[in-house]
Amino acid sequence: MTTTKKTNKLPKWFDGLHYPEGDTVNNPFSGESYYLNKTELSMYDFIKGCEMMISMRGGPFSKESSRLQDEMRKGLDWFRKNSPKAYMVLLD
Repeated sequence: MTTTKKTNKLPKWFDGLHYPEGDTVNNPFSGESYYLNKTELSMYDFIKGCEMMISMRGGPFSKESSRLQDEMRKGLDWFRKNSPKAYMVLLD
C-alpha cells in the first residue's frame, strides 16, 4: 500500500513569514472555514498578500505586478498540490 505524505516544508523560493503555529481561516465569500497548519497558513498569507499588492499596483495587467503574479501563481500551485481540500475551501 502506498501513501502520499503531505509536505510540511515550504519551497526554497518562498520568502514570506514562517508562522510558528496554525490557525483557522474563513473564506469571506462562502463563509466556510478550514484549519491550516503553520506551513499552510504561511503560504496562505503569502498568497493573500500577493493578491493585495497586485491590486494596489494597478491590477493584474500592470507591468509592476507581473513578478507578484508569478509568485502568487507558484504559491497557488504549491497549495493546490499540498493541501487540495483547503485550496478548494479557501482559494478556489
